[in-house]
Amino acid sequence: MDKIILSGMVFYGFHGMSEAEQELGQRFDVDLVVQLDLSRAGASDMLEDTISYTHLYRTVKEIVEGPSRKLLENVAETIAERILAESSVASVQVTVKKPKVPMKGSVLDYAAVEIVRERQD
Repeated sequence: MDKIILSGMVFYGFHGMSEAEQELGQRFDVDLVVQLDLSRAGASDMLEDTISYTHLYRTVKEIVEGPSRKLLENVAETIAERILAESSVASVQVTVKKPKVPMKGSVLDYAAVEIVRERQD
């Protein structure tokens, strides 16, 4: 199946278990892969035969920069649900990374959640 990939989107959100994370906020990195048949768009060269990158980006931005959530899992699930509900994509893969994880004594590049959801029609 064909794919549209938006990689390395960066947003500022207020997600996390601690009050400090929810009050101060932090950076979140998101990668998105949607699968759909792109042959029609490839032949027609018309935006209406595909899904707009801008629409995908704005959907992710609205969720990540929106209301606070405790879990990255919930952020990713909400993104996937919205994209599946608002488009005709066959599947969506969402990776949400938290680069600065506040854990005592830990050194790591990031914590992340990656989910894949498919259309259930």
